[in-house]
Amino acid sequence: MQQPREQHPTPDKDEIALLDPFERLDLDRITLVSTGAQAREACAALTDHAVWGFDTESKPTFVKDQVSDGPHIVQLATLERAWVFQLQDPACLIQVAGLLADGRHTKAGFGLGDDTRRIVSKLAVEPAGVLELNTVFRARGYRKDMGVKGAVAVLFNRRFIKSKKAATSNWANPRLTEAQLIYAANDAWAAARVHEALGLD
Repeated sequence: MQQPREQHPTPDKDEIALLDPFERLDLDRITLVSTGAQAREACAALTDHAVWGFDTESKPTFVKDQVSDGPHIVQLATLERAWVFQLQDPACLIQVAGLLADGRHTKAGFGLGDDTRRIVSKLAVEPAGVLELNTVFRARGYRKDMGVKGAVAVLFNRRFIKSKKAATSNWANPRLTEAQLIYAANDAWAAARVHEALGLD
């Protein structure tokens, strides 16, 4: 008789709070991309890498039944740096759509179902090569959705810091703050780090 797969406990909020902070990308390794020309440069850099950490941000909705017109930014990261793409410029949006539709590159992240639906609606492409990292953890015996905080705690024994203020900020603003850039870039970069640590290559 086959033995049931071993279940691993997911660390809770209190346990994670005791850990030392996880390192982060600072502004010198984050590129803001808002024009078609900048997007072409970013594409050229990203296509050298097989795996990208992936996330999106949308302006929050605070009214019942209000539908978000996000995503307003898309984040892609390698192990060395991250690019934060703003989607106001149609030329930039087209470049991002091309990157997301390219199935030759793995796009790894957490909780990507909603991100994917919004991308299909706004960018009119189905993201290809998307890897939901929660699924990987579930296959390895973790029952709960891991999320980036839980994954960083399990794999690195560190606490991933997320600013609630940045999370609920206006991502549609044409001028993103430094705090927004750091928040957005590190979500994608942490996913790239988690993917590497899982040995999925």
